[in-house]
Amino acid sequence: MNFNLIGKIDKTLFVAIIILIFIGLTIIFSTSYSSIGTDFLNFKKQFVFSIFGVVLMIGISFFDYRALKNYTGIFYIFACFVLFAVLLSGSLIRGTASWFSFGSFNFQPAELVKIVVIIIMAKYLAKENILSNDLKKIIVSGIYIALPVFLIILQPDFGSALVIMFIWLAMLFIAGINKKYIILILFSGLLLFTASWSYVLKDYQKDRIITFVNPQSDPHGAGYNVIQSIIAIGSGEIWGKGLGHGSQSQLNFLPEKHTDFIFAVVAEEMGFIGVLLVLGLFGIIFYRLFEIVRESQNNFGKLLVLGIAFVLMFHVIVNAGMNMGIMPVTGIPLPFISYGGSSLVSFLIMMGLVQSVYIKGRGYKIEKEDDE
Repeated sequence: MNFNLIGKIDKTLFVAIIILIFIGLTIIFSTSYSSIGTDFLNFKKQFVFSIFGVVLMIGISFFDYRALKNYTGIFYIFACFVLFAVLLSGSLIRGTASWFSFGSFNFQPAELVKIVVIIIMAKYLAKENILSNDLKKIIVSGIYIALPVFLIILQPDFGSALVIMFIWLAMLFIAGINKKYIILILFSGLLLFTASWSYVLKDYQKDRIITFVNPQSDPHGAGYNVIQSIIAIGSGEIWGKGLGHGSQSQLNFLPEKHTDFIFAVVAEEMGFIGVLLVLGLFGIIFYRLFEIVRESQNNFGKLLVLGIAFVLMFHVIVNAGMNMGIMPVTGIPLPFISYGGSSLVSFLIMMGLVQSVYIKGRGYKIEKEDDE
């Protein structure tokens, strides 16, 4: 690790991430107040994870991301092992056995599996003579992804399984998959969804999909969260009601206000201006990610950053969409803002890998001179 490279990190990307984390901590602190009492435990735990995650991100920035290609087999075996282990001994939280508990802290292995899948797909598609239009190779990549997806669905965690499927499809797409294969995959997905509706999906997951189509179908049950979220977003207007003064969040009308529906709290307490700030910061991050892709020295680095960019974008679009009632409620967190140590640390690990790609891309000639 060359610590002289610390000045080489993408400072714009770093600052945007830190501001989003600060906004998240502020909102979590605000939601710690309620009509039934005050509890800062979530804020304290998120603060600890923030410090740990940022330090980890900086450390990974100095790591040579290209070495990851040598350990994809180990990563894959580890990912499947922890997903199997959590089924056997995981803690049941909000209806899913997706967590390992360590005292007051919980760890969700599916978040790290997302990173593993990105690394595996980046290596696979970056190989010389690997063409995404070779149906056999597309099927092989799908088999790699199928096992972790199956284990995650068994938890059941439909949201994380959906993210991993999206990683696979998005990375095939950016590698130039033929349109006829896209149609074939989508048709296969439709058949799989039809079978899952009858044999895999739980009743509460079916309710979420029905609620997405028509939230008013069960306003006091499955549709309650979405309706309250829409009310919270609309009530914030331009400038918001002020931190700690959101009626929906402070009076506990809005469930999961610090996790799934934290975007609604931002809109209610910080208003349209706050939403623009958050989305603008994500826009800056996406811009920097695509610039880093353009500057990357090799295909593995390009695909690695593109995979991370699309996962980040998927989380932002789905979380904001489900808060506004235009996406089904899948439990997908808002990156860097939603409460959850596993999600926060995993996204900061991803950003550390992005910084590593950036540093290697910018510092290539310097490293070559040092090696001679």
